[in-house]
Amino acid sequence: MAKRSMAGASISNRAASSQIGVLSELWRFASPYLTLLCSSVCALVLTATLSLVLPLAVRRVVDNFSAEDGILLNYYFMASIVIAGLLAIGTGLRYALVTKLGERVVADIRKAVFEHVLRMSPVFFERIMTGEILSRVTTDTTLIQSVVGSSISIALRNALIFIGGLIMMLVTSAKLTMMVLLLVPLILVPILSLSRKLRRLSRENQDWIAASSGKASEALNHVQTVQAFTNENAASSGFADVTEQSYVSAMRRIKTRALMTVFVIFLIFTGIVCVLWIGALDVRLEQMSAGTLIQFVIYSVLVGGSAAALSEIWGELQRAAGATERIVELLQAEDNILDPDKPAPLPSPTRGEIWFDSVDFAYPSRPYIPALRKFNLKIRQGETIALVGPSGAGKSTVVQMIQRFYDPDNGRILLDGLEIDGFARKDLRSAIAVVPQDPVIFADTIRENIRFGRMDATDAEIIDSTKSAAAHEFIIDLSDGYDTYVGERGVLLSGGQRQRIAIARAILRDAPILLLDEATSSLDAESEQAVRMAVERMSRSRTTVIVAHRLATVKKADRIIVMDNGGIVASGNHKSLIAENGLYARFAKLQFTDDVAA
Repeated sequence: MAKRSMAGASISNRAASSQIGVLSELWRFASPYLTLLCSSVCALVLTATLSLVLPLAVRRVVDNFSAEDGILLNYYFMASIVIAGLLAIGTGLRYALVTKLGERVVADIRKAVFEHVLRMSPVFFERIMTGEILSRVTTDTTLIQSVVGSSISIALRNALIFIGGLIMMLVTSAKLTMMVLLLVPLILVPILSLSRKLRRLSRENQDWIAASSGKASEALNHVQTVQAFTNENAASSGFADVTEQSYVSAMRRIKTRALMTVFVIFLIFTGIVCVLWIGALDVRLEQMSAGTLIQFVIYSVLVGGSAAALSEIWGELQRAAGATERIVELLQAEDNILDPDKPAPLPSPTRGEIWFDSVDFAYPSRPYIPALRKFNLKIRQGETIALVGPSGAGKSTVVQMIQRFYDPDNGRILLDGLEIDGFARKDLRSAIAVVPQDPVIFADTIRENIRFGRMDATDAEIIDSTKSAAAHEFIIDLSDGYDTYVGERGVLLSGGQRQRIAIARAILRDAPILLLDEATSSLDAESEQAVRMAVERMSRSRTTVIVAHRLATVKKADRIIVMDNGGIVASGNHKSLIAENGLYARFAKLQFTDDVAA
């Protein structure tokens, strides 16, 4: 229910209207395909022109029914067939070109949005659910595809027919046309009054769809937890709640659009019937020919049909404007962590000296709770340090700030004597290998999961890294060995196996800085010993930062940094910290029995 209220708040806080002008943002995606766009416009103009020429041929046919020379009548019939054939070909060509343009533009939009979001810092993902992002990339772009690949083309074609038809109506009978134009204000009133409401409802509907997608994504990503706590009914109820709101919102939009369509179509065709009534009287009085009246009738139907189609398409454009606005929000979202305009090159070779200089930091989502307070720490080249302390002490924050996922509120962080915010983030992170507490395993083979650490690695290098991570033995025992598909999030592997694959990935990266955030937390004693030895071997040639609650993992670190409340309360090696009988010693007493004085 909390998520539902969040979705409602998101909807109410957004702008009440979304102007059609926002569709102009699509131009930068369509402009690279000017040839395709121009071809589409040419096909569109051709079909609109042929539609306007056809009534002229029909008039000639009707007015020559009683002609003595039947050959002329045959020519007009043949001309009508040729025009109809060209109209059919032009319409098919227009459909193919415009649809291709729509598919191309939407594909580019999806790629641009994904590429932009993929580079955003963690702060961005604190403000928006992943499911909502996916909804915008899929549902919203599908609406845009419908508009670019169909609605805009149909709207332009009907606009041309509407304008051209009105001109031809004037040429055919100015008197009857003036009477038709008197209907225009009556048609515009419902369109203008209802379209504002339709814009708001369209945007609201898309927001509820995104909220529904977010609910589903959240539950499915944690389906085992949902099932373990037997909360399937609660999760289903939460999803059903938001989905029902989406349905209710959609029904309000549908009813508003249906009402607008009823008004417009009734007014248009009632007016046309009245005008034709007067035209029929003129034919009886021989003030115009029957062919001229039929020509006027056809143009009236074309103009009326175009106006009705435009009223319906207007609703589609309103929906697409809302969807485009949501996509533009993602594309224009600014990251609070930015690369410098002229990034400094990373020192070569990178020594791995890290210095936290009086760093203050609080997470943007909880600005009044400091995560680090006047934090000072110098890590020498090749040194292995361990960060220990209670939960919430700031250990993982240090690891994240080394990677520049966040910038300090005060103070600075330096790498080899240079401030890290002077480097491009990609360059900085290329010098870092990470093993997170919750290992990330992709839905791919074991080989490709490990190769993710260094995409150009050879199979031999991959095997060497798995041997160092104590993973080779269990991998070769699997049915397909290194080519075993591990499923989404590595569900086919145990927690310890996933952890060892993540460690092998970090070993393969062979970076000068190694960050281990509870890297051995899921390992059994034998595997932990093997991995600890591998880490010790790696640590000899690189700077290593280890975050651990299990003190057995950090006993051999060069320095152990004890943290509490965002600051350093003690530092030293295992024996000296035990002798101080402080916070570290209390942790040791809880974890060791015979080894307190070791």
